[in-house]
Amino acid sequence: MGGATITAVTRLKKDYQKLIRDPVPYAIAAPLPSNILEWHYVVTGAPETPYEGGYYHGKLIFPQDFPFRPPSIYMITPSGRFQTNTRLCLSISDFHPDTWNPSWSVSTIIMGLISFMNENSPTLGSLVTSDGEKRALAKRSREFNLKSAQFCDLFEELSDLIRADLETERAALGNAKGRFVADSMTNKNSPKDSSSSLTANLLMITGVVILFFAVRYVILNATV
Repeated sequence: MGGATITAVTRLKKDYQKLIRDPVPYAIAAPLPSNILEWHYVVTGAPETPYEGGYYHGKLIFPQDFPFRPPSIYMITPSGRFQTNTRLCLSISDFHPDTWNPSWSVSTIIMGLISFMNENSPTLGSLVTSDGEKRALAKRSREFNLKSAQFCDLFEELSDLIRADLETERAALGNAKGRFVADSMTNKNSPKDSSSSLTANLLMITGVVILFFAVRYVILNATV
């Protein structure tokens, strides 16, 4: 248990059961099987935010005497909001033990992190980026996370879901490219076909005109 006190182990197990029973919106979290003091979480970018569609992996490192002291909070996936693999200075983190409340649970910590993530308040470990940069990072977050063996091991079902989404998008993109090429070839051939049709019509009209004058000439000569 990494030196955790019985109180810490009991409390963290209780918090885990609470998370399973009453999940935090747009987030999942679980302790390492080998160390209950190290938790990993994934925050899903909420709709109508620059993080929409993104998956943000991070970790919480709890002290041995939790819940009497707060955890360290890290974010691993680039988000444009926080520096990666850096302790974040939040009111619910170990930067502020003076404001920590032992009644706060893991759910409280994650909800506080999400709330601060959706703000623009500066703090130690935060970044200043545009919404466009955040959206680009949100789009790239899926492939970034899938490169992490730890992410795939801890969040196997989510990893499978992300892979399936990426494969669907690639297939749709491939079909769209195929249709574009087919349409381009059709449009490329269309002027040639129209030109051939126009030429045939002109030749037919010319032939009729020539025939008309030939018949007229024969009739006039016969009359003379």
